[in-house]
Amino acid sequence: MPHYTTSYSTKKRPAYRPGAAQHLPSANRRRVRKPGVQYLHHSQGFGRKTRRQMGTRRPRNSRRPYAFIAVGCAFLFFVASVIWYMNRSVDITLNGADAKARINSSIEQLIADQGLEPTPGKLLAVDDAVLDKRGGERVSVKLNGRQVDNDKLVETRLQEHDEVEIGDGRDEYEPHEVQATTIEPKLVTTGSGAIEYVKTWGVPGRSEVWTGKTSGKTFDRGVVKDAVDCVVARASVNPDVKGKKYVALTFDEGPSEYTEQIVSILQQKGASATFFLAGDAVEEHADAAKTIAAAGFELGSNSYEDKSLTDQSASAARKQISAGFDAIEQATGKRTALLRAPFAAFSERTWAETMDLVGAAVSWNVDSGDWMLPGADAVVSSVLGSVSNGSIVLLTDNASSGRQAVEALPALLDGLRREGYEVVSLSELIATDDDLAKALPTPGKVSMPKDAVLPRVAKTEE
Repeated sequence: MPHYTTSYSTKKRPAYRPGAAQHLPSANRRRVRKPGVQYLHHSQGFGRKTRRQMGTRRPRNSRRPYAFIAVGCAFLFFVASVIWYMNRSVDITLNGADAKARINSSIEQLIADQGLEPTPGKLLAVDDAVLDKRGGERVSVKLNGRQVDNDKLVETRLQEHDEVEIGDGRDEYEPHEVQATTIEPKLVTTGSGAIEYVKTWGVPGRSEVWTGKTSGKTFDRGVVKDAVDCVVARASVNPDVKGKKYVALTFDEGPSEYTEQIVSILQQKGASATFFLAGDAVEEHADAAKTIAAAGFELGSNSYEDKSLTDQSASAARKQISAGFDAIEQATGKRTALLRAPFAAFSERTWAETMDLVGAAVSWNVDSGDWMLPGADAVVSSVLGSVSNGSIVLLTDNASSGRQAVEALPALLDGLRREGYEVVSLSELIATDDDLAKALPTPGKVSMPKDAVLPRVAKTEE
């Protein structure tokens, strides 16, 4: 049997002596242990076990359950707040009066909550005879000014400040087949002047014949949508700027070997101009066309070839106009829809067949007569004797008259300046006329609406 002894001293503590060094009891715990002797620790010998040996844990924090309760209450409060917010009442306007509705509730639910009992509309035959007095629309509903189909009343949800109109259902026609006929718009021209443009685009109308699937009746409903006629307006420029006079110089049939000299003179004199270029001439003198564009002068088309558009078929005229615009864009990188038809011949039929290509068709009201080669002095005299505020002057830049234009241009510009004129481009001239500028803000662009069509024209014998 092992020999046990205690690990603490059984000797009596010495009596307290004043002045002597005193030690705490723990200071005497470490004793020299005897070899071969087994000592008992405090945890042994008295039957006490550690918590780990007893399989027990420290007592839980008594505040922890209250923390869980607080978190749970906060979560429940949050959920309740969300539910309240999602189902709160909001202010709406119902048939012109203030009302309350649960947010996100359907219009169908609103009808039930308000106790509304609208009278259904009638079901009509194609000839307006009544087939069923209550067979039409169940209820008529408008939400914020827009009609709501009856089959969408359940899915259409209400929001705050919505305006709802609920009334009796509208009459409806029986299911029917429709045989429709398109009513083509007509072309109408108004006014006079050197500038022509589309004032109102033509929109087709529609007439219908109905055949009822319930009654079996066939009935001509007539015109159900009126056609909108196309209006081409002609106008002159009337500058609104007080104390100033304006004139636009325009050059036809270019570019030529004289074009760069004309551009240089205009720049030296601080004047502007509009060049109506022929497509075939652009292809021959592409560098001259680039010079015009680089100098910032306005570009227009004189068609592709010097041939009258009115003498050609619709497809041929369209080809000439498109090819002229394309040639200018390929040479200069700039697209235009401003057209001067060869010989200023642009009939109503040509308008009707090509208006989706043309932004404006421009002629002139002062002809310099230079194409007759009367000489530079005669050209200057003719223009100065005819020009007035808002005039559009015709000059020619081609192989035969280009030299004459170069010779006449400096004297012409000086003469116009002496008479108080500011020499501008065609678009700049239009900008001086407020009414015309509003009607034709971008003459070099086409603005045909998607629902518009080319108007009807009478067929001519060829």
